[in-house]
Amino acid sequence: MLRLFKIDNGLLKDMDIDVDAVHSQFREAVWIDVQDPGAEEKKWLQTLTHEELPKSEELEEIEASARSFVDQDGIHIHSLFLVQSEGRHSTASVACILQNQRLITIREGEPADFRLLRMRAKRGQVPCESPAAMLITLLDQKVENHADTLEDIHRQLENVSHFVLEDDEAELEDAISQLAKLEDSNGKIRLCLMDTQRDISFLLRSLRNQPQQTEMLRDIMRDIDTLMSHATFLFDKINFLMDSTQGFINIEQNQIIKIFSIAAVVLLPPTLVASIYGMNFNVMPELKWLLGYPWALCLMVLSGLAPYWYFKRKGWL
Repeated sequence: MLRLFKIDNGLLKDMDIDVDAVHSQFREAVWIDVQDPGAEEKKWLQTLTHEELPKSEELEEIEASARSFVDQDGIHIHSLFLVQSEGRHSTASVACILQNQRLITIREGEPADFRLLRMRAKRGQVPCESPAAMLITLLDQKVENHADTLEDIHRQLENVSHFVLEDDEAELEDAISQLAKLEDSNGKIRLCLMDTQRDISFLLRSLRNQPQQTEMLRDIMRDIDTLMSHATFLFDKINFLMDSTQGFINIEQNQIIKIFSIAAVVLLPPTLVASIYGMNFNVMPELKWLLGYPWALCLMVLSGLAPYWYFKRKGWL
């Protein structure tokens, strides 16, 4: 899927694609957004680049030299974006090629940042002066989305904290599942923030002759530093709640084992008495005693109550 955007009176506007005039529209567009490009779209884009478009496996490389570099086509950045699907977060790399006349983004999937930018562009809410400003706006939107997601994680974590620490009827196994999900999302956000830090550091070096753009990048970098600290706080809190939940589960299990242990000790003396009077010797004093049976029953009850009374007195129950 191909989307084209241009600058109109200092604002980003989307363009209706005309297949017959697509090459002229390419020259006019300040931002070319490509999602899962087909053969025809790759052919059109090839007219703007000297090299082949990056493949999926190339986007996933983690070396700094493979994710940020400059060549004859322009400034290349492979940036990691957050994607949410079916209630879980994942990451997707987006290839950004910054040229003098345009910004080209090539991606798979649909990160929320791109949808939000398109909606804002339709409403005339995205100021844009150049392709470099467009790339910075995209990174800024990405960081804002991460901030919103961290706030959402924090709210969910507060609910889980109340669930674990204050709700006596809480199903702790469910809490562990929720905490694991939140930890996974928080870890992916930290990964995206770290990747964005590298992207901005590279852009600061590449755009050092553009003071206005570098100042905007420094503002975004300061926001990222704040979000990284918040993500670290959430990570510590998740670990605390995970340890607390596992501790409560261990306490519950120990209580169950304690009950079985006490029951076994309480029933041991009556079992001993019953075993003694169950022996088949010919000479037993109580064998023909009229009160032998009640005597054995009373002895079994007393031998069971005695350990229970002792444990109670010691405060073990």
